[in-house]
Amino acid sequence: MKEPSVIPRHTEPFRSVLVFGPPGSGKGTLGKFLSSAGNHFHLSSGDIFRGLSPESPAGKLYHAYASQGHLLPDDVTVQIWHHFVHGLIATNRYFPSQQLLLLDGIPRTLRQAVLLEKHIKVEGVIVLEIQNIDELIKRLQRRALIEKRLDDMDAKVLRTRMEVYEKDTSGLLKHYPEKLISRFNGEQKPLEVLRDVLVGLTDLLAH
Repeated sequence: MKEPSVIPRHTEPFRSVLVFGPPGSGKGTLGKFLSSAGNHFHLSSGDIFRGLSPESPAGKLYHAYASQGHLLPDDVTVQIWHHFVHGLIATNRYFPSQQLLLLDGIPRTLRQAVLLEKHIKVEGVIVLEIQNIDELIKRLQRRALIEKRLDDMDAKVLRTRMEVYEKDTSGLLKHYPEKLISRFNGEQKPLEVLRDVLVGLTDLLAH
C-alpha cells in the first residue's frame, strides 16, 4: 500500500493578481506593500531568476539572455517558476488556499500567459503606466548603484528591455478581459501609487 505524501501537492489553480509595468516602475515595491498590508504573497520573477546559480544550466541560460536585455524562452520560464512556487508551498512560505499570489514579471509574453492558464486563476490585473522613459532609465541606474545590479547600468540594454516590454505587453493585455484590468499612474511616489491601488481594488485585495 502506497504511503500518503506528508506534503500534499496543491492541484487547484493559484488565485492570482498580475502586476505589470516597465522595468523600474515600482512593481516590486507595490507588491511588497500589498503583501505586508493584505497578507498576500508577492512573487517577483526577477528575484527567482537572479537567484539562480550562474553555474546551473538554467542560470547559464538566464544570464546569457539577460546580459543582452532579452527574455528566457517561455516554456523554460514557466517551468522554473512552477518549480519555485511548489517549493514555497512545501516550505510553508506560501499558502495558496489563504493567500492571493501577486505575480510581478510573469507572464511577460502571450505564450507565457497561455502556458500559465492551467496553473493560475487571474482575478485582477494591475498596470503601472509611465510615459517618461528617460526618467525611468535614470531611476533604474540609481537603483543599480544601490543594489549592485550590474545588469541595470547599461542604458542601451535598459532601453532594449523597455522596448521588449512595450512590444510584448501591448498584445499580452488583450489576452485578459478588460474588466479585470486596472491602470495606475506609476510616475507618482510609491505611497501615492499604493493609495490609488488600495482605493481602486479594495474589494479584491481585502477578500
